[in-house]
Amino acid sequence: MSETTHLSGKRIIVTGAARGIGASAARALAAAGATVTGLDITEPSSGSPEVPGGGRLTRDLCDVSSRDSVTQAFGRAAESMGGLDVLIHVAGVQRYTPAEAITDDEWDLVVGINARGTMITNQAAFVHLKDRGGRIINFASAAGALGLRGCAHYAASKGAVLAWTRTIAQEWGQYGISANAIAPGMWTPMYDATRAGMTPEQLAAHDKGMAAMIPLGGKLGDPDTDMAPVLVFLASDASRFITGQTLAVDGGLMMVR
Repeated sequence: MSETTHLSGKRIIVTGAARGIGASAARALAAAGATVTGLDITEPSSGSPEVPGGGRLTRDLCDVSSRDSVTQAFGRAAESMGGLDVLIHVAGVQRYTPAEAITDDEWDLVVGINARGTMITNQAAFVHLKDRGGRIINFASAAGALGLRGCAHYAASKGAVLAWTRTIAQEWGQYGISANAIAPGMWTPMYDATRAGMTPEQLAAHDKGMAAMIPLGGKLGDPDTDMAPVLVFLASDASRFITGQTLAVDGGLMMVR
């Protein structure tokens, strides 16, 4: 198996691993041979599920907006795995509120989890990566580059993730640490919740718009088939010379027009 498809010996933390992209990533990385700790704020599944490919997947609790929670969870994970090679930081939240109606509390929630949580988790990973190098892969959004009506605080938080990632790529490259951002276009439980809040008319208009904006297939991708293989590659040694980039895995949604 090539280095792009096998992660034997790699020790990886995935945040937001209870569902959606994070859960898919954790399974795929373990199936590619990695030892994976999946972190989420929700209760972890009991035990250590077996995965094909010789890897291992365990789960633990972590609130990415809390420095104490992150420090403790990352410490436990690194101790259990014998170190850390890769952080894939997926955890995040989205809220739909017109810009003029966003409250301080809602701003603090969204920015605290998405932007501050990225800083905290990346700093916690740095402690374990600085002496031997590794990979940091942060999840941003097209909203951070293009804006998103009805989600100004979400867009602002993801714009911060993009800027933060480019900056640590410059600062931490001296330690052999690469840092890249993903702008995903995946069909997730979060997206299902968004669709559930639409009227039939809104949903029809939304789907028509997506069909026009996404050249490959006309709709959002599948985390297992469209995102997970990209993350396996980025976690592998084959990606060692890629850093400071925003990789849009979205069927063409974010392409320059």
